[in-house]
Amino acid sequence: MLNKLDQFDRRILASLQADSRSTNNELAERVGLSPSQCSRRRARLEEDGFILGYAAFIDRQKAGFDLVNMVFVTLARHNKDNAAHFVRLVTHLPEVLEAHALTGEMDYLLKVVTRDLRALSDFVNDTLLPHEAVQNVRTAIVLDTLKETSALPL
Repeated sequence: MLNKLDQFDRRILASLQADSRSTNNELAERVGLSPSQCSRRRARLEEDGFILGYAAFIDRQKAGFDLVNMVFVTLARHNKDNAAHFVRLVTHLPEVLEAHALTGEMDYLLKVVTRDLRALSDFVNDTLLPHEAVQNVRTAIVLDTLKETSALPL
């Protein structure tokens, strides 16, 4: 689908990834279009689903979330219903920033933020392990984040 985008569309998307708070005039100047052309293209990119939304990135530590944790989950039973139960659980947990289905030994990888080790322990022992869909949980605490971005290499 990216092939349907021309150089101006790619510039608009890249620029918005860098600063989504840009005014239309600022964006138009950066990508080399008139403000009206830029506005039309941006609206089309939104309508076509290339732009899913706009967000503020909050410093997690300033917000009191000192730990980033990778949580690996193995399901108790490998069937569609059990997987659906787990998906329903995960989608409603605010601590879970990302959830990925995997190939290999583990079924899911969750990126989870917690305020401290006690909160991680509570999350694993009181939320994940008692759930009927879950058989096993392994955790890894992130020591340092070398790179973190949501920007695609357009």
